[in-house]
Amino acid sequence: MPKPTFLNLSTEKQESLTKAAKKEFSRVPLYEASISNIIKDAGIPRGSFYQYFEDKEDLFYFLLDEHSKRNHERFISILNMNNGDLFQSFLDWFKSTIIAFEEPENRQYFKNTFLNMNYRIEKTITQNIFEERAKNRFFGVINSINSENLNVTNEEELHHIFRIMMAVTMRNLVAVFAKDVPMNQAMKAFSLEITLLKRGLCKQTL
Repeated sequence: MPKPTFLNLSTEKQESLTKAAKKEFSRVPLYEASISNIIKDAGIPRGSFYQYFEDKEDLFYFLLDEHSKRNHERFISILNMNNGDLFQSFLDWFKSTIIAFEEPENRQYFKNTFLNMNYRIEKTITQNIFEERAKNRFFGVINSINSENLNVTNEEELHHIFRIMMAVTMRNLVAVFAKDVPMNQAMKAFSLEITLLKRGLCKQTL
């Protein structure tokens, strides 16, 4: 996470550095990224960089965390527009995410991120629900979910349903980049999996 010196910068200077970082992380994956390129593009001395962040990993995960926050807000908004329908909300959120990925400035950045996924990256993107802050976010989501039509008996079960649906979503997003899946094909595959989850996987016996 950024140091206080970064947080005390003007919005303009913060955006200059994060824009330069996103440009570099779009060019190459994290492990190949160069701090020299970032500070050159941002127009700051190397010493200043280390006053703001510990290293390039610190900056990279800060950008991902900011993206996760925006994702959370967008999902809540979509959930509210769908009157708490969890399944439709995941479909709409997935589609809006793919559309955002189609923008040139976003596509290569997220392609490098998803195709070099590790546990920490996935945890940052999805906000692992065992972390306190993520728990607070999830409980914020619960208040917007209409659980009347869900086969759940308590919040813990709802919690696990959400995790399962997020795992399915993440796998489909990775596939979009790994296989360069067209948007209509990606939506068809994701819609089928969401429909199967909604229907249930076990036949009802009399």
